[in-house]
Amino acid sequence: MELREIEIFLTLADELHFGRTAERLHVSVSRVSHAIRVQETAIGAPLFTRTSRRVELTQVGEVLLEGLRPAFDGIQHSVAAATALARQSVGTVTIGAMGAQVHDLAPVLDTFRASHPFAEVRFREVFFTDPFDLLRRGEVDLVTAWLPVDEPDLAVACVLREEPLNLIVSSRGPLAGRSSVDLEELADFAVPAIAGSADWLSGVVPFSTPSGRPIPRAGQVSTYPELLALVASGHVVCPVPDEGRRYFPWPGVEYIPFGDAAPVRWALIRRRGRTAPIVRAFTDAAQATGASADTV
Repeated sequence: MELREIEIFLTLADELHFGRTAERLHVSVSRVSHAIRVQETAIGAPLFTRTSRRVELTQVGEVLLEGLRPAFDGIQHSVAAATALARQSVGTVTIGAMGAQVHDLAPVLDTFRASHPFAEVRFREVFFTDPFDLLRRGEVDLVTAWLPVDEPDLAVACVLREEPLNLIVSSRGPLAGRSSVDLEELADFAVPAIAGSADWLSGVVPFSTPSGRPIPRAGQVSTYPELLALVASGHVVCPVPDEGRRYFPWPGVEYIPFGDAAPVRWALIRRRGRTAPIVRAFTDAAQATGASADTV
């Protein structure tokens, strides 16, 4: 007995009317009659009694109904559950990433692709001058950024990792060759004025030292190569996450670790409000690789 034949039998058992059954299933009355005849022939007994006024289940029909109803409902539930899961497992996640963040996301990508092999992950480059622009415009679903992110329309999907804070200095300057520096020393030098979101940038490039001494600004940059060139000239120093040391060596500069700075925390940032299932699945994969959930 095919699934469609079972559906016709169950619907007729509900409606007890050939015309209403045909209308409900969007088939002809003759199709319903033929399906019932085929089933009765296969079983060897009538399933319904038919008169000009009414249709009723026979005892054989009642027994068949009792067995088929839960089985058919179970099949429909399983198909619906599998369909829902499939819809959550396909789609596209677009991530805005700065610098070498894509490389650092490799473990997350491996975990996500293992459980969602048919989903597509795309990347867009974002810049530290305005890392949240594409996110707000809906052109990316998530953005990698350091914390804190104090933006009312944005939230932290999960924290990815921590890394040290370093100071970029000129290899010909007075700090060259040092094994470490302290945050208080920033007041004795200038850091570049960086175009963009000052509140977010201050999480790495502060305006004052821990004791409250102002940190001077000199020059202006809008890209990382511009920053490196300005530092190499000896005019400024600049705090940066360890990513810079690992991925952006530059002639004439050195990366020196801070001895007293808190680690830089990188996170996936999302828009507040409803999040697509495939995007939630990506952040779940990030947490499964060792990242931690967080909220803003």
